[in-house]
Amino acid sequence: MATFVLVHGAWGGAHGFRHVRAGLRTAGHEVFTPSLTGIGERVHLVSPQVGLTTHVTDVVNHVLYEDLHDVVLLGFSYGGMVVSGALEHIGDRVASLVFLDAFVPDDGDSAFSLLGHPGAESPAPGRPWLLDGPQRAYDDPAEEAFAVPRRTPQPIRTFTEPVRLARPLEDYPFPRTYVRATVPDPGTPVNPAFEAAAARARASAAWDYREIATTHLVAQNRPGELVELLLSLV
Repeated sequence: MATFVLVHGAWGGAHGFRHVRAGLRTAGHEVFTPSLTGIGERVHLVSPQVGLTTHVTDVVNHVLYEDLHDVVLLGFSYGGMVVSGALEHIGDRVASLVFLDAFVPDDGDSAFSLLGHPGAESPAPGRPWLLDGPQRAYDDPAEEAFAVPRRTPQPIRTFTEPVRLARPLEDYPFPRTYVRATVPDPGTPVNPAFEAAAARARASAAWDYREIATTHLVAQNRPGELVELLLSLV
């Protein structure tokens, strides 16, 4: 039996993994899907002070308080920033690290800096501090009807705060996998940070590179394929 910790992306929540969670549990594994402060089901805790460190702490405390070990730790999209920052604190509890169509940072990177965003600083007092996400493509209209009302704006500080890594990701002893969603979302530019992360994984023997032929919301559009892929890693 494996233990999976699945960390959702920006503007989403743990509910985005509900199909994957069910599939992994049916296969006999433990699955934890922590919700990040200020978004998803924890939107009632939103504030300008919520940043990347807040979300790293959410995941670290979830692992520590549940006393989880030998974890398959997955970060989806923005969640790649979160799981990377968590490694300094729980790296000794990780058996395998998975980036699902996600940011792969180095020390000092932020989501905005990896995107080449000109506004890589936190907003000044009185400026907007919540950021809405792009439109996403859903294969199933019922899934879209479920998910879209549950998407929430996210504090901009989560995108501008740099991540802190004690050492490069490739220096950790556990295996690393990058999963790229290969179908662009209609009307949404290709994410250059995800393209760069995929190229980094393809070029390095320290990474296992995989692909799933769907748009960005892999866990909601291709949950069965994602479950099969994750099971192949354990």
